Amino acid sequence: MAHEGDADRRKAAELPEGDVVRILLEQHGRIRDLFAEVKGAQGEVKQQAFDELRALLAVHETAEEMVIRPVAKDTAGKAEVEARNEEEHEANEVLMSLERMDVTSADFEREFADFERAVVAHAEKEENEEFPTIRAGRSEEQLQRMGRMLRAAEKVAPTRPHPSAAGKPMRQFAVGPFASLVDRTRDAITAASR
Repeated sequence: MAHEGDADRRKAAELPEGDVVRILLEQHGRIRDLFAEVKGAQGEVKQQAFDELRALLAVHETAEEMVIRPVAKDTAGKAEVEARNEEEHEANEVLMSLERMDVTSADFEREFADFERAVVAHAEKEENEEFPTIRAGRSEEQLQRMGRMLRAAEKVAPTRPHPSAAGKPMRQFAVGPFASLVDRTRDAITAASR
């Protein structure tokens, strides 16, 4: 069975290495995979998959806001940018609510399912309405520079800890709250854009 994110990775592979849209599509693929992992896992494994998902979303959405949206305002238009930013703001509110819940609860399952639908719809709008205009409206050199800023931001998102670390207090510390991930991502992008 194909993974949810495979279509994103196929589209990404058609673009030059380091291209900002390629990186965004790769991240969309990983986000879809992590949604599937969270839904299919139990207990500590489910918590770890959710922590990885929220870390990637914090980095991804912050990078889009700082790197993509200023360009998209020019290429796709102000209304498009405002719509995507509003969707991300709403998603971030839900994510902060989800991170306070027990991942094994029925409330989490319900809210997580709604959250996934919203995030996937948002990603599809970006892929269809925003990304093509960015690729058409910027040179390959500019797309590569934007890609470097995204790669710098990606380093902020901790990936899953080694299995021997599972269940230890350091796991939560390594990921940290959503808001702190956003702040660290902003700092990384600012440093990379200098």
